Amino acid sequence: MEKNEKSVIVIGHKNPDTDSICSAICYADLKTKVTGRKHIPKRAGHLNEETQYVLKQCGVEVPDYIKDVRPQVADIEIRHTKGVSKDISVKDAWTKMKELNVVTLPITEKKKLTGLITIGDIARSYFEVYDSTVLSTAQTRFENIVDTLNGSVVAGDIDQVFMEGKVVIAAANPEMMENYIAPGDIVILGNRYEAQLCAIEMEAKCLIVCEGANISKTITKFANEHNCIIIRTEYDTYTVARLINQSMPISFLMRKKEDGLVSFRTDDFIEDIQGIMAKKRHRDFPIEDAKNNYVGMISRRNLLGAGRKQIILVDHNEKGQAISGIETAQILEIIDHHRIGSIETVTPVFFRNQPLGCTATIIYQMYQEYHIEIEPMIAYLLCSAIISDTLIFKSPTCTQDDIDACEALAEIANIDIVQHGMAMFGAGSNLSSKSEKEIVLQDYKKFSVNDVTIGVGQINTMSQDEIDNVKERVAQYIEKMVVESGVDMVFFMMTNIMKESSEVICAGKSAESLLANAFNVQVNDGGAVLEKVVSRKKQFFPAIMETLQQ
Repeated sequence: MEKNEKSVIVIGHKNPDTDSICSAICYADLKTKVTGRKHIPKRAGHLNEETQYVLKQCGVEVPDYIKDVRPQVADIEIRHTKGVSKDISVKDAWTKMKELNVVTLPITEKKKLTGLITIGDIARSYFEVYDSTVLSTAQTRFENIVDTLNGSVVAGDIDQVFMEGKVVIAAANPEMMENYIAPGDIVILGNRYEAQLCAIEMEAKCLIVCEGANISKTITKFANEHNCIIIRTEYDTYTVARLINQSMPISFLMRKKEDGLVSFRTDDFIEDIQGIMAKKRHRDFPIEDAKNNYVGMISRRNLLGAGRKQIILVDHNEKGQAISGIETAQILEIIDHHRIGSIETVTPVFFRNQPLGCTATIIYQMYQEYHIEIEPMIAYLLCSAIISDTLIFKSPTCTQDDIDACEALAEIANIDIVQHGMAMFGAGSNLSSKSEKEIVLQDYKKFSVNDVTIGVGQINTMSQDEIDNVKERVAQYIEKMVVESGVDMVFFMMTNIMKESSEVICAGKSAESLLANAFNVQVNDGGAVLEKVVSRKKQFFPAIMETLQQ
């Protein structure tokens, strides 16, 4: 994979079923092996019990949930400027900015962002009128002073902080110095022995001796006895006086996070942060991850190159079934076995659509075509998907290709098709513990026909008692769905796998008459039993669509 090349997301439809999830996992595996580029399976909704059972049985992790594929901060180029300590000097910050060619430095502590300092903050510090106590007010470290003045330590311990006192220049004679040097001060002076001695006697905390002047052993010893630091520098007095404020820590100038500093997260959507960036007018903004760890910096200019997420859709091709924000993504491929729907793309894409009982069958064929060996785990997932979508070959959507693929995969995975299918359906048909919403939405799809929006949900069960126990609750819920969700009609299929029939209940204006006309049945109390109808894709929805178009 090329450096900085983004991974491709492989994802099924909302309210994913076993085929949608297993096909996403297996196609991501195939594409990664064929192209060398990382393809990652994702899911657009909650897993039903059947799919959870399948993944648990073969030890496969559930794909990460993703709600929206609009471009996010993580999709743009983030400048990974390393965070600096709040204790570094203004001079060090300025040097780092020049080295990195940046105007903003992030200030961090243990991966957490604590503030920012900008070139503007440093520039303003030069025009501010500070009094002579500013270095102690800023709690400047003596090692920062040594570094800023390119100095050397002659006496004392510089691993201390200047906490109290002022900075003075000893330009007067010793008698005069006694009037303005106080305990704890920093004194800038030259090579005059008397002045050095006087400053130490007045309990100065630090002497800065300019122009590289020699310091006598007597003064050095006297300074050590009085816990006085002596720093020698080659700079003259004027230069030292001009530079010394650059030794203050950037914590004194920085904008602190707790004071309302604007930062963004990697999962923020680009369209949500554009307005904030425009109002604040900062050059750079810090970025944090989901754990609030500092990641890097972005500017408004970075948004111009915001990349769209690259997506492969499996087991659907209708916008109403696709993940939110799909219109902003770059769709690379579509692998499906349903009718051709409403997905539109800006550029041509690889679109493989075959009239088979399961998307997993198509993916099995592609493994064969690419001559990629199918591992037992992949075989287990593909086989489970085919069993699920074809109802163990009982669905009218099932083809000989599906059967051949399922049998070949079962041999690789070492599973019994019927026994495994019954166990899957048994795991998925536990309806008594679910809410009406969970039952209806576990396999629910929306379709549009002639400006009419129709929702069709389906459950598969092996027990008529389960259907009888949930039917009344579900009927009340779908009436509510029509009012609140904006669909014109909702149909809900309760498919008895053992009887090979479906009991259908409906809600919405004209839903009962549409159901009656489509299947030539009597509809009582908003429902009807459809014998030999088990497939939403091939039997139920085509009949509804044809009747609606007449």
